[in-house]
Amino acid sequence: MPPTPRPEPGRPATGADPFHEPRRDDCPWCGSRQLRTRVRAPEGRRRTPGTFVVDECRDCAHAFQNPRPTADGLLLGERRHPAEDDDRAERDGHRRRGHHLGAARALPAYAEPESWLDVGTGHGHFPQAARAVHPYTSFDGLDPTRRVQRAWEEGRVEEAYQGLLTDPEITARLRARYDVVSMLHHLEHTADPREELRAAHAVLRPGGHLLLEVPAPVRPFGTLPLADRRYWRPRDRPRPLHLMPLRNLLTELRALGYEILAARSCAPFPPRAHRVLARRTAPQAPA
Repeated sequence: MPPTPRPEPGRPATGADPFHEPRRDDCPWCGSRQLRTRVRAPEGRRRTPGTFVVDECRDCAHAFQNPRPTADGLLLGERRHPAEDDDRAERDGHRRRGHHLGAARALPAYAEPESWLDVGTGHGHFPQAARAVHPYTSFDGLDPTRRVQRAWEEGRVEEAYQGLLTDPEITARLRARYDVVSMLHHLEHTADPREELRAAHAVLRPGGHLLLEVPAPVRPFGTLPLADRRYWRPRDRPRPLHLMPLRNLLTELRALGYEILAARSCAPFPPRAHRVLARRTAPQAPA
């Protein structure tokens, strides 16, 4: 079916920063005000004007961009360089096929899913690779960009949804529809990871599986010490909005009614990352 359209962000109010939300003085994960700055650097020329800052909570070790980019800020690079980004995504997708196959094999063989939603699917390279492991599974894709339309046109996903999983309309439309929901290096780019996990719980069937891959916040791209900024792309900077310690993520999953089946390091991309497989076992806990 054709992709579900998503409206473009509206024009910001007069006098407001169109690219950044107000800076916050507390941790978005635990609410602590004990913050320290991990990175402060100028934005890359492909990104938003101003300074790129990553703060870390001294109490729970959650790291996050502060201030956080607005929807317009997040889409600025895509609007300026769509063709270049698409070409790089195509190359990266083919190069990571082996990694995608490994992620698809993380699901137990006995699960035999009928329906699978890949959130943050982009061009649909993961569903395309995973079909070799699960040939009888119907793969759908959801992504906030128009790349999901290309994935649908090229047959990499059967149904395409352009938007956010946390959009109430999309959540209601897909409620209890999927045996598996995957988020591979997607959760760290969302405005509210907790809301994303709740939305995934809503669209999973009872007993369904959630497959996550997230960067480890010890030394990921988003929290490199200042001395290591030379390794960043000269025209870009790290993109994660949130970097969650594994213990925080697992605690939140259990609180939402998931059973943790596996949590392990995965490679080769990124250098330090966690792969988590969880199963929905209970009604969602109240927010």
